[in-house]
Amino acid sequence: MMHMLACLSKFILRCAGWKVFYDIPDTQRRFVLIMAPHTSNWDFVIGRLALWAIRVKAYFLIKKEAFFFPLGVLIRHMGGIPVDRSHSNNVVLEISEMFCKKPDMVIAITPEGTRSLRKEWKRGYWYIASHAKVPVVMAYLDYRKKIAGVHKMFWPSPKFEHDQAMIDEFYSQITAKFPEKFNLSPMYRNAINR
Repeated sequence: MMHMLACLSKFILRCAGWKVFYDIPDTQRRFVLIMAPHTSNWDFVIGRLALWAIRVKAYFLIKKEAFFFPLGVLIRHMGGIPVDRSHSNNVVLEISEMFCKKPDMVIAITPEGTRSLRKEWKRGYWYIASHAKVPVVMAYLDYRKKIAGVHKMFWPSPKFEHDQAMIDEFYSQITAKFPEKFNLSPMYRNAINR
């Protein structure tokens, strides 16, 4: 089934003019996958197809309000995990526990948290990776080059600011579908405005 889904996803992406780039070792099957930019509903569609194309089964967090019948059944089947945004600390612990129970697990997170312009990225991805002792992998959709990429793995350092600076530098080279809605962290903006 996974083979057929991968072939179909590759075919759809190729027809749409997209290429998929993946340079994470096949032996690494446990990580937090951050996906950015996130400025359009198309990001989910293209990102999901790209993950199927490279045969990465990823869980993803989605607001609990989306889990109404019958859509909720489909979302769960695709790997959706309902999130109550008012209890973010519980989410970190729950996802960390899932990593302890599953030998192969990838959780995809959009640190921007919304398709609208945000002043600051959410830090949940970093807390989950640090708590679960798994690496962070950066995924991107570059709409100018039409590349869906999964690239660059790193282990969380003791300092969030250090890791976020590296992430900002990487994503500053990527073109979002709606660039005016894509924002890097205040640390990065302050550094380039000096």
